[in-house]
Amino acid sequence: MHVIVTTDGSQASLQAARQFQVIADSREITEVTVLAVVSPYAAAPFANELGPHHAPAQTELSYRKDAEVAVGVVAAVFDGWGPTIHRDVRSGSPATEIIRAAEELSAGLISMAAGSRGLTATILLGSTASRVQHSAPCPVLICRPTVRGRA
Repeated sequence: MHVIVTTDGSQASLQAARQFQVIADSREITEVTVLAVVSPYAAAPFANELGPHHAPAQTELSYRKDAEVAVGVVAAVFDGWGPTIHRDVRSGSPATEIIRAAEELSAGLISMAAGSRGLTATILLGSTASRVQHSAPCPVLICRPTVRGRA
């Protein structure tokens, strides 16, 4: 089975990748694609919690580099795990590109964080996760990171 593990550059997405790796059976998974999507239309198209911080005046190229760093950090979770690991950074609407990747790769599962910013981290399912779970061509595993201070 081919699995897509998404990252938006947040700590929540890194925790979700770790949760997936703990619960998944690597013998059943042949490939993992770690995917990030840079939104060219957003005011802040990519979270940068996993890589070095930049000056406020970023360009689309620097957002792509941030995404590549985040994909590398998340891909490292799977080092030595077994399946072949691929890295992919796309540009566009995150939900649309995640769904498109799942279709193109004939993915058997998408694993992603529930949400990473504001209230979505504790109360609501993130908008991207919600759209993906409703439209994906395969099952979607939504991982909600443990809130610090709670078991």
